[in-house]
Amino acid sequence: QVQLVESGGGLVQAGGSLTLSCAASGRSFMSYHMAWFRQAPGKEREYVAAISWSGGTSAYADSVKGRFTISRDNDARRLYLQMTSLKPEDTAIYYCAAGPPESWASKELYDYWGQGTQVTVSS
Repeated sequence: QVQLVESGGGLVQAGGSLTLSCAASGRSFMSYHMAWFRQAPGKEREYVAAISWSGGTSAYADSVKGRFTISRDNDARRLYLQMTSLKPEDTAIYYCAAGPPESWASKELYDYWGQGTQVTVSS
């Protein structure tokens, strides 16, 4: 079992920045591939970014590429999402997830999910 708790969400103006954090507890954090997903009202949960267990490989959805950066600190058991140049369309609940190495953008492969943190970007 892995428990995930997100934090760092809030209200920010368009063009602003925000950094989300996900604290992990339970089984070995390093065993898991990690990712961020988001869900806007009335929409399905969508992939944002993912990172390998070592942090050496990361990938992004086209909609956030160049603006968001995913990172992890295995010693601190934390996952991060640095978000810059935020747009109103980035408004959503952001979730961190843990899964096996083949997970990447496939949300159905992730085993553990946090409760989410709200990000609201005003225009």
